[in-house]
Amino acid sequence: MAILDIKNLNLGFQCEDIFRQALYDVSFSLEKGKMLSIVGESGCGKTMSAMSILKLIPKTARITSGEIFFNGENLLEKSQKEMQHIRGSRIALIPQDPMTSLNPLYTVGDQLLEILKIHQNLQGADAERKAIEAFEAVQIPGAKSRLKNYPHEFSGGMKQRAIIAMALACKAEILIADEPTTALDVTIQAQIMNILNDIKINNGTSILLITHDLALVSENADEIAVMYAGRIVEKASNKEFFANPNHPYSKALLNSLPSNRGEKLVTIKGQPPTLSQIISGCKFNPRCEYCMETCTQKVPPLDNISENHKSACFLNN
Repeated sequence: MAILDIKNLNLGFQCEDIFRQALYDVSFSLEKGKMLSIVGESGCGKTMSAMSILKLIPKTARITSGEIFFNGENLLEKSQKEMQHIRGSRIALIPQDPMTSLNPLYTVGDQLLEILKIHQNLQGADAERKAIEAFEAVQIPGAKSRLKNYPHEFSGGMKQRAIIAMALACKAEILIADEPTTALDVTIQAQIMNILNDIKINNGTSILLITHDLALVSENADEIAVMYAGRIVEKASNKEFFANPNHPYSKALLNSLPSNRGEKLVTIKGQPPTLSQIISGCKFNPRCEYCMETCTQKVPPLDNISENHKSACFLNN
């Protein structure tokens, strides 16, 4: 059963007198207790899709159409006041940069206690006990004493754990993890992903993982959605995606991964298009080695190619 269902989401930016579309009919579902990963190059629309769920898009951005259902309710119909009760408590964000996500003027404990007061109506000893439990759940040693520390006294990995603890303390039903391992070394990355997986398994929490790291995805995600230039171009289960990638962009991403066999690194020619670039048909066609005439004239639909596997490419016809 889908806890989150996004249907035909279209979004753009008002750039002076011109409206530039950034998301095109984005549709995907997140199942309860599962991890869905949205992958793609920087600027493809991954983060903007996630921020649309929370209605935290920039002032210059505008959602022109689409629906975002959370437990059957359309979030796009919610007021900002209603969204304030959903953000943090029911849908929590693990932001991209743990180094700047905590207020340096307050202790980490004070910031966690404030969240518990707002979203769980807990204060005093009850709130402190809950905070300690949350810190222990994300494997922060000396949890009680660590509540008194300021953010600068935490390492990058510890800050990320603290942010996850804040989401965990409020029993969020969905975690949106936006590049949660950026700027962390490989060992810490593995620890953070192990914590997220434990939360998914033990609490039944659904996780939307935004990343460009396919190695991370292969080891953790249940399902994968590939984005390119504001469109979903492929969706599949983890096993199906890595065994049978279909879209030329997906294949190019996987081929560009370093191997341990000493083979020459394969790159994807060209650059992703900017918002101001007008590309007719499939937006990947200038970089695609399989480009046909129809690819420059029409946008390929996202069609089923097998059970639980969809791809948007004319090669499937």
